[in-house]
Amino acid sequence: MNASDRTPADLLRSALAADPARPLVTYYDDATGERVELSVATFANWVAKTANLLQDGLSAEPGERVALLLPAHWQTAVWLVACASVGVVADLDGDPAAADHVVAGPDRLDDGLACTGGRLALSLAPLGRRFPAPPAGYDDYAVEVPSQGDRFAPYVPVDPGAVALAVRETDGGRTELTGAGLVGRARADAARRGLGPGSRLLSGLAWDSWDGVSAGLYAPLAAGGSVVLCRHPQELAPEALAARIESERVTHRADEG
Repeated sequence: MNASDRTPADLLRSALAADPARPLVTYYDDATGERVELSVATFANWVAKTANLLQDGLSAEPGERVALLLPAHWQTAVWLVACASVGVVADLDGDPAAADHVVAGPDRLDDGLACTGGRLALSLAPLGRRFPAPPAGYDDYAVEVPSQGDRFAPYVPVDPGAVALAVRETDGGRTELTGAGLVGRARADAARRGLGPGSRLLSGLAWDSWDGVSAGLYAPLAAGGSVVLCRHPQELAPEALAARIESERVTHRADEG
């Protein structure tokens, strides 16, 4: 990370410049047995394609709001940084009726229909598979994103002082963070957890609040570390968790910080 980084997209660029080959997000779904490991370079490629889809496919403009009706997932992490790259507000579990665009997982498709703007559906199936047919009222992200460019440049420079993320706090209220405010808070969380370059933080926290999404993405990214992101961790036996901690070289756990 660099002291001059002021947006989540800046943090990713710094990580890419430092070591593109190192792991950034290692994702487990303990209900399906899925494991996905994304290097910094691979994650950045997904972000670039998704940002191009946002900017050119959905015609999203800085300041617009994208409701992300998605769980803790590696593709959600991609969307959060892609939104920051374009300059749109990532409204995590936000009101689709108040959003300009919506991105919904398979369990939230009915909710997302309240959005009158662009709608994308994510199957969240292993290997990023498509839906058998696009859900009614939606385009399928897995169909639309592969053809997008591998490099991204915003048409308008992103303002670090503009709102980048809307998310719940642990008390249930919602907060809005600017890009610079998000980076500052992520750095503070990383310091509180003792994270630094090379740290690997294991998190099974839900992304229903800032604490969960900070542990699952922003704090490790701000620290120059990586995350082992676990969905449905309640399915994992204690001995299997211990084996994962060892095999993934976990240095920190979100439930201990």
